[in-house]
Amino acid sequence: MSEQAPLKPDLNLRVRTYLMSLQRKIVQALSELDGGTFTVDAWHKEPHEALQGDGITQILEGGAVFERAGCGFSHVRGPSLPPSATQNRPELNGAAFEAMGVSLVFHPRNPYVPTVHMNVRMLWATPQGDGANPVGWFGGGMDLTPYYGFHEDVVAFHTSCRNALTPFGEQLYPRFKKWCDEYFFLKHRGEARGVGGIFYDDFCELGLERSFEMMQSVGDSLLGAYLPIVHKRHSTPYGERERDHQLYRRGRYVEFNLVWDRGTHFGLQSGGRTESILLSMPPLASWSYQHQNPPGSAEAALLTDFLPHRDWL
Repeated sequence: MSEQAPLKPDLNLRVRTYLMSLQRKIVQALSELDGGTFTVDAWHKEPHEALQGDGITQILEGGAVFERAGCGFSHVRGPSLPPSATQNRPELNGAAFEAMGVSLVFHPRNPYVPTVHMNVRMLWATPQGDGANPVGWFGGGMDLTPYYGFHEDVVAFHTSCRNALTPFGEQLYPRFKKWCDEYFFLKHRGEARGVGGIFYDDFCELGLERSFEMMQSVGDSLLGAYLPIVHKRHSTPYGERERDHQLYRRGRYVEFNLVWDRGTHFGLQSGGRTESILLSMPPLASWSYQHQNPPGSAEAALLTDFLPHRDWL
């Protein structure tokens, strides 16, 4: 856990302004690529509710390139941090909190295009006690979940992740890459969700200002990391076999999000907006009993050659 730092009065406004701008930029790029229109759902939590705040959920469904693409901004306040946020910091049990972030998941239509997830966020809390000052930290990252593996795509994605972090310290990419591998792992399956990327949480060791700059670098790198892969793969011919495999692997995605993901748990435990929290779910997924991929197939190669943790660079 990183050291926390006292907040500056204007920081929350600057973080909010950046996050809303990031959401607009990403949604515009996806709209131009897909040709579809995002539904814009601006919401507000009333003062009498357990959780207060506002946000904008934007979602594209049934597009030409993306079967479902959700990108949400939220800014919420609550009287007590939920258990998912205090399991590593018991001194903040019962602390009032404020959190804001942008979270996205893009589920492509073509099985040869990977799913991508990104989240960048800031959270601060006021410990109980007279005169206690609020403390803040950052979290986030991005990860790639292919259905069919292409070595050059994974290398390009990880290269973008590394380049986003290098200005802030050469040690950060390997550290956050390992963190991502360990976090996005289905313990009940003994299997990674995808090919990873970067993930960090409870982070403020660069100081608030420099840590905020790092968060912006991560957020700004998403389109350059992901869209070239989409352009390369979204017109690849596919059939029923590939579609069935995609839906089967999406089942794993759902399992992770509902069973293990701390962000999902945080939102639900804190009384957040369920529709927005679950925008990461794919529109369709499937499960089959004791599924076996044909030996030597591209489907089998995903499990043997891509999902095991490795150094892609």
